[in-house]
Amino acid sequence: MMKYAVRAEGLSVRRGRRQVLRDVHLAVPVGQVVGLLGPSGGGKSTLMRSVVGVQAQVSGTVEVLGEPAGSPGLRHRVGYVTQSPSVYRDLTVGQNLRYFATLVGAAGGRVDQVLEQVDLRGQVDQRVADLSGGQASRVSLAAALVGRPDLLVLDEPTVGLDPVLRRSLWRLFAELAASGTTVLVSSHVMDEAARCDRLVLLREGRVLADDTLPALLARTGAEDAEGAFLHLVDEADADGPVAPDPAYHRRRR
Repeated sequence: MMKYAVRAEGLSVRRGRRQVLRDVHLAVPVGQVVGLLGPSGGGKSTLMRSVVGVQAQVSGTVEVLGEPAGSPGLRHRVGYVTQSPSVYRDLTVGQNLRYFATLVGAAGGRVDQVLEQVDLRGQVDQRVADLSGGQASRVSLAAALVGRPDLLVLDEPTVGLDPVLRRSLWRLFAELAASGTTVLVSSHVMDEAARCDRLVLLREGRVLADDTLPALLARTGAEDAEGAFLHLVDEADADGPVAPDPAYHRRRR
């Protein structure tokens, strides 16, 4: 049985003169909700694009579900939801999902299932252009779910959503993980850390930590994820360049 859904070794990405990711080592366990947290501009989206296989100027290695990132065999096994809705605005919600279901060969009843999961049954006949930003984002999530991906990569999926809907989506992520789907989800909202099985804290393209929240709190003496992150930032600033997280290497053995 595969132990990790994603493994990255020495992953670096340069964009022009800027080094966006720096020697990232990462191991995402199968069937968990793994939160990628950190400030905007820290490299979270670039890391996710590298995992999906659509990022240019990548060095190092990224393995996804046992294959190199971006391999043709991963196309129907990886679902990717970007920050901006990636569906057809001139089509209705139902038309979008039926189209994507056809592309991945999903069963006929799958569209109704994902509409229920993302709470959009009432909007099935509405054009995406007429929806709120949060609703349009959920259509993108539904489109990614329709093919039952083994890995779901979500870039800031709860931005702009009200607290009730955010809670509902995090419950969905937990249910997906319990059913065996690995969920890699980015956020800059530290209070969402408690909803993740594991956390990867990223700053300026470097991994500051890759561990569970209880372990991070014990390591830093902080009361919450934000305090732990700030402690690690101060520690990194005092010590100079961040070394790869030793917990990653322990898990590899």
